[in-house]
Amino acid sequence: MGSPVAPAALLFLFCALSLLPNFAFCITRHYTFNIVSHNVTRLCHTKSIISVNGRFPGPRLIAREGDRVVVKVANHVANNVTFHWHGVRQISSGWADGPVYITQCPIQTGQTYTYNFTITGQRGTLFWHAHISWLRATLYGPLIILPKRNESYPFKKPYKEVPILFGEWWNADPEAVIAQALQTGAGPNVSDAYTINGLPGPLYNCSSKDTFKLNVKPGKTYMLRLINAAMNDELFFSIANHTLTIVEADAVYTKPFKTRLVLITPGQTTNVLLQTKPYYPNANFLMTAVPYFTGLGTFDNSTVAGILKYEHPPNQSSNTKKKLFKPTPPPVNATAFVANFTQKFRSLGSAKFPANVPQKVDKRFLFTIGLGSNPCPNNTTCQGPNGSKFSASINNISFVLPTTALLQSYFFGKASGVYTTDFPTNPLNPFNYTGTPPNNTVVSNGTRAVVLPFNASVELVLQDTSILGAESHPLHLHGFNFFIVGQGFGNYDSNNDPANFNLVDPVERNTVGVPSGGWVALRFQADNPGVWFMHCHFDVHTSWGLRMAWIVLDGSLPNQKLPPPPSDLPQC
Repeated sequence: MGSPVAPAALLFLFCALSLLPNFAFCITRHYTFNIVSHNVTRLCHTKSIISVNGRFPGPRLIAREGDRVVVKVANHVANNVTFHWHGVRQISSGWADGPVYITQCPIQTGQTYTYNFTITGQRGTLFWHAHISWLRATLYGPLIILPKRNESYPFKKPYKEVPILFGEWWNADPEAVIAQALQTGAGPNVSDAYTINGLPGPLYNCSSKDTFKLNVKPGKTYMLRLINAAMNDELFFSIANHTLTIVEADAVYTKPFKTRLVLITPGQTTNVLLQTKPYYPNANFLMTAVPYFTGLGTFDNSTVAGILKYEHPPNQSSNTKKKLFKPTPPPVNATAFVANFTQKFRSLGSAKFPANVPQKVDKRFLFTIGLGSNPCPNNTTCQGPNGSKFSASINNISFVLPTTALLQSYFFGKASGVYTTDFPTNPLNPFNYTGTPPNNTVVSNGTRAVVLPFNASVELVLQDTSILGAESHPLHLHGFNFFIVGQGFGNYDSNNDPANFNLVDPVERNTVGVPSGGWVALRFQADNPGVWFMHCHFDVHTSWGLRMAWIVLDGSLPNQKLPPPPSDLPQC
């Protein structure tokens, strides 16, 4: 069971759809994920990890826009597992979305489940990862959606495309790390390294042999598909002496812009074009990722590095001593840069790729996002704030995962005792959210959801709080993309701030960094019936309860209704 299994099996089944005068080919792509354990060594430390098909990071899933993807997962380990196809809209396939106890019960030891979904109206870089506890620390991989056949990118075709996955490595078992933190109420032990494509690189102890190297030719354009699969850290990425052009975010084309530094939060993906130097530079260049952090706790303040290597000309000796250039890292708390950088993102907004921003709003919500505490249980000692346990919440509700899946409970009309639909639309006790925090930091605990009518247009303002430290939170919404129509520092002003909203070409994403000590305003169309998770993509905050669920009701037409569950849906 611990040995590597054959690579992901891939089978092509062709189906032609007659879309006169053009023919579009949709393909069903079959993959097999065998969940196994095997030993991996990093930082001179060998441990058993859980992986897909014995590969770390996991196999690349490739599809075209319009394709159907079928992934059979067979669980050969002791842990329960589920998988999420991060950023895939899952139109009328909510049973395949994957977050445990939200859309499904876990796949238990010895069980299988087949995820079956169609990629509709999306193309670009996404990723897949486990969606139960902290298993995604080693269970993740790229999900690459190519344009339809005979369609091109809205920019010059790159010479080569390279996935760059950022990850986070613990010498300990990440499951033990979060279990200990939840028991003691303290913050979890931070990671021992960041990784690029599973490798920590030369700046860590004992790791120069474990370095990702990108070999390039002069005068070529490379597209780097950046994916932040790290657990708890936003990252700054840069390549020494090179400029990058951003062309896509979260699988949506953007207006291109140049930058030397890319901020990418966990859950976000960014495609960048790297134009190599027109001549052989006789040098190597480090490409590094370092954390962006503004909170009060501890964090992994280290640097992962890969090496950009130019292929040397055939007439030149390869033994020539090469210079090594290193990027200048930004300050760890460079919030002003982050605000300026994120506001440069704009939807391409072309006739072919329009930005369909909801212009009218049916439902408005204000959600506070932040940390809090739960009292220490009787006769125990806790190591959280003032002897309590760390918690996290949305509108001061720390979400408790049910023991049966919300989507099944909703679909079969068995909500009683599982969840309620009274999640507050606004903070119940307004306060100066980004000012001096209140003395009482205790949260409420519950499994509460918001119900939305089909196709309602939603405006959601996410407001950071200063409780136990203002911090940037990467919020991810399942089942939808949203438009980021506004952002700012301080407290959101519902009278004055909407006048500055961008309703023309705002960026469209599935994960947004709520500014540290600020707010962000989103709009989306609730056109996808089902139960959809929304949570912080820092797994520590998700574990503490910074999560909630939206229930989108069926529409009146047949194609606006959630179909029944597949026959192999796991049971609790």
